[in-house]
Amino acid sequence: MAEENCTHNCSSCSVGDCASRKAIPHEQPHAKSNIKHTIAVISGKGGVGKSSVTSMLAVALSKQGYRVGIIDADITGPSIPKAFGLSGVEGFEGEENGMIPPKTEGGISVISLNLLLPDETTPVVWRGPVIAGTVKQFYTDFIWDLDYLILDCPPGTGDVPLTIFQSIKLDGVVIVSSPQELVSMIVAKAANMADMMNIPVLGLVENMSFIKCPDCGKEIEVFGKSHIGEVAMKFGYPVLARIPLDPSIATLVDDGKVEQIENNPLDDAANMIAASLQ
Repeated sequence: MAEENCTHNCSSCSVGDCASRKAIPHEQPHAKSNIKHTIAVISGKGGVGKSSVTSMLAVALSKQGYRVGIIDADITGPSIPKAFGLSGVEGFEGEENGMIPPKTEGGISVISLNLLLPDETTPVVWRGPVIAGTVKQFYTDFIWDLDYLILDCPPGTGDVPLTIFQSIKLDGVVIVSSPQELVSMIVAKAANMADMMNIPVLGLVENMSFIKCPDCGKEIEVFGKSHIGEVAMKFGYPVLARIPLDPSIATLVDDGKVEQIENNPLDDAANMIAASLQ
């Protein structure tokens, strides 16, 4: 019964011993893989632009000369391939004991279930354990040779994020939020989950922070006053970026040209993350 109510936070548990106390071994990447750092991009709720942030962060790191790859772990709502203009099952190379993920025009390695489907609009009607198992296979069965592997996680704190946190050795997570006042509660959920799993939070990214007036340059906070500074101070996390609502960026992402974004709003965030993981 005690294990049924387990919070996975052994440090505050009064139970003397249980199966949950036994360390869950991390999945091992493919024997031919070489991954220096693994980062998960997470959010407490959907609709905050987490996949766009993942894509732009990968591009920012890649343009700094790092070898970067993305696992699209949002199995039922994959959008990473579209941001990079990837589609279909072409571009896969295989070896006797593993697969090599296709690369974008800029050299970023990407794997997503949408790249394995004959039609990208085919719904994935799978239960949680199957979805979680697929994410692990993307990590273990593909050959990655990278400085940074970024996992674009589904929103919330359910099966797939939990599986990733428990079974893949992460160097840290980036939490994506939006400006609404409820962000404090949403960030707290994601932050507490990372804390329970003893995974460092590398910082916060606030998306859709403001829109800049094209005439006077004034920053207009469409979704209300930003609370990211207060939240960052409360939890002791750095603010990696405040990303504006920019129609030109949205158009490039929708057109599969995320690598063509000029003045990437996550350039500084990439520098901060790289410095923190040295």
